[in-house]
Amino acid sequence: MKSAQSLLMVMVLLFLNFAQAQQKQKVFSKKPNHTNVIRCFSVEYENYIQQKNPNRLSNEQFEKWLNPIVENYRKNRSEAGSIITIPVVVHVVNNGEALGVAPNITDEQVRSQITVMNNDFRKKIGTPGYNLSPVGADIQIQFALAQVDPKGNPTNGIHRVIFDKSSWSMDEIETILKPETIWDPGQYLNMWSVNFSDSSLLGYAQFPDASGLQGLDPSGGLASTDGVVANYGTFGSREIYPAGLYSNTTYDKGRTMTHEVGHWLGLRHIWGDATCGDDYCADTPTAHDANYGCPTVLSCNNLENEMVQNYMDYTDDSCMNIFTQNQKDRILTIINNAPRRASLKASTKDQPINLFANDAELKVEKDAYGIQASCGASVELYKKVTITNRGTNLLTNAVLSYSINGGATQQYSWSGTLGTHQSDIVKIPINIDAQSTFSVNIVSVNGQTDERASNNASTGTASLPSFANSVPSQDITLKLQLDNYGSEVSWSLKNSNNEVVYASPVYQDSPNQLPALMTYNWKLAKDECYVFEINDTEGDGICCDYGEGYYTLLSGEQIIASSGNFGSNESTLFSIKPILIGQDILLKKNPVNEQLAFIVNQDFGKNCKGYIYNISGVKVNEMLVQNAVENTVEVSSLQTGVYILKVVSDQKSTLVKFIKN
Repeated sequence: MKSAQSLLMVMVLLFLNFAQAQQKQKVFSKKPNHTNVIRCFSVEYENYIQQKNPNRLSNEQFEKWLNPIVENYRKNRSEAGSIITIPVVVHVVNNGEALGVAPNITDEQVRSQITVMNNDFRKKIGTPGYNLSPVGADIQIQFALAQVDPKGNPTNGIHRVIFDKSSWSMDEIETILKPETIWDPGQYLNMWSVNFSDSSLLGYAQFPDASGLQGLDPSGGLASTDGVVANYGTFGSREIYPAGLYSNTTYDKGRTMTHEVGHWLGLRHIWGDATCGDDYCADTPTAHDANYGCPTVLSCNNLENEMVQNYMDYTDDSCMNIFTQNQKDRILTIINNAPRRASLKASTKDQPINLFANDAELKVEKDAYGIQASCGASVELYKKVTITNRGTNLLTNAVLSYSINGGATQQYSWSGTLGTHQSDIVKIPINIDAQSTFSVNIVSVNGQTDERASNNASTGTASLPSFANSVPSQDITLKLQLDNYGSEVSWSLKNSNNEVVYASPVYQDSPNQLPALMTYNWKLAKDECYVFEINDTEGDGICCDYGEGYYTLLSGEQIIASSGNFGSNESTLFSIKPILIGQDILLKKNPVNEQLAFIVNQDFGKNCKGYIYNISGVKVNEMLVQNAVENTVEVSSLQTGVYILKVVSDQKSTLVKFIKN
């Protein structure tokens, strides 16, 4: 029997190692020498959850609760059990890219992943999930994309979510992405396809939540994060859908999600996360460690080979094809006893509901405004709304009504061609002065009343765009001092068309000494906006524990941005000229902090005076203004918000808005 004490000891060590990593006590060789990927982060993630939630069962407590129930199940099991179908929702997280442009994977790539899991969990003959092992088992669990959403409306089980974010760290996934997008985990298996900030990470899962262990409270609080996450490049199967977006040919057959769903259903790694550790399944030969590729390795007893084909090892996708009978016992015990897993057996969210002929669905997206909206003289504000055809007829036109902060309604007409469950992103022009509530409703579809009212309305937040800081010189310099972990760092400079103008090379780690300071010099175009972004896949920036790293971005001698402790990423927007906001006034910078600086055109008129009003129209300052020179006004005492600068001469007057941070 594999030792529970060994597993506990190794879990304690893993917990300590993970806690140290959280405190920036990294070990330099943090990835196996024979691979450039983190195949699975589920054990470390479980330690992270336990650290965040002390009420969650420890690994030892969980096994103490589970093992007697498994043994009882084994004694009384019947091989002719019924098939359990689990409804699935796949949250495809993207940054507004077109379908098929990374990371916005297509419906076909999503469906290929469901096919792979069904082949693997059901041990389907004629598929890569079939095996001839005497202990190989049909788990008798299958998966189906949901056909009913949490509000009772029709869906195809693919939930596309737009965030103004190009990549995600684990902390961001846990604290932002999951809570804002998750569907009831007692009714759906939630799967997320994302672009990880750490490109070497393939996926991770949340282990089952257990209750009923005498003397312990249920952990609680974890329903908002329950599910499995994978990098978009490992989601789905190239063999089933060759046109998908796949990272490589090693992990492109959908086994990352088979592996992670195995964890989600209570399975441990085949080696028990210790040298010759215990995975609590007697029919899996005791393994020395994780295996990569598809090797032949003698097990710890030196009498049989390790089961490198098991889905819970780290071998290549093409090698994996076995769940065992004891793993099945464990999974079915979990599905019958762990609360949120058990409720899935009764879920009917995979059962279709009647579709109406004319039915459109609206969803206000969680986007912000890009840099295109913040460089020119006229700022075009819009809000992204996704319109989806949930009817059987082609959707060719729709009339939408929308309002800001519950005010007067306006209408917007959309036209296009959408088949059932197809979507389009609508950009509705809006005019706002500050962050606002945006509400939208369907008035009509295909020239008639929408037949399903329950999915016709959506509400979200509309925000002002970021304004670029104007800088004086086209000569831009980047000074970069890396820490010891250069391989974690990348940067890019993009223009207002989101085109990469300059990008970092691949940096190398330097464990023994800091690398030399690097300097990059560029001459950028006038009358253009740029965004500089720097990223760290480990989420700890480039300063402070592994060498005093930093970066400084300069325009001539003026500092645009400078930092070292920026976490996962930091971006800075700037323009190579003052931004023209009004016809006669140039604002040198917007938003402002301490001083408002502006220039009035020479031909504006004589005897100029300036006035500042708050958004309610109350005058808060006035000053004398000179033409063709820089005027400055102290605004540090003003509260954060939107203000109006009005300039009056003997000939005319004009006004512009500015933001006080």
